[in-house]
Amino acid sequence: MPPKVELYVENSFQESTPPIAVNIEASQITVSEYTWENWFDKWLEILTPDLPPALSYEIGLRLTNDAQIQELNAQYRQQDKPTDVLAFASLETDFPQSEEMLASQPLYLGDIVVSIDTAQRQAQQQEHSLTTELAWLTAHGLLHLVGWDHPDEESLMQMLKQQVILLDAAGIFINLT
Repeated sequence: MPPKVELYVENSFQESTPPIAVNIEASQITVSEYTWENWFDKWLEILTPDLPPALSYEIGLRLTNDAQIQELNAQYRQQDKPTDVLAFASLETDFPQSEEMLASQPLYLGDIVVSIDTAQRQAQQQEHSLTTELAWLTAHGLLHLVGWDHPDEESLMQMLKQQVILLDAAGIFINLT
């Protein structure tokens, strides 16, 4: 049976108080919660070999703006600049997980934060839709949640190829060349 995900999507993009560098209406962000859940279900099925066994998994997804992601990037990565995606993996901590816990509640994988501002700019640069860029960045964040990393060029290329596989499963086609 494929793994299931309990996904919590927070769109704080509409709540932005600082001026936004890219003018995007909230209505242009066309990814529904159903679509997000569908994508994550498919992606987790593909990533099952990378996952600790559990009945289901829990992930937080926050869509935000450059100002808010810059605050997080400065606080957690000591880089005082906006970025496209941040992933806060819970599996990196030594949190005790008993079999009873895993049998009765979802395994929390962590949180993914995506800047809509940066995603929109990158979508324009790559000449694809904002939806495609959001899927790309979120898949990248998910890979970080399950233990993937890219400290060098070779591992980055492997991770990017895995992102292509994940997006392909969601019906989104990206060519890396």
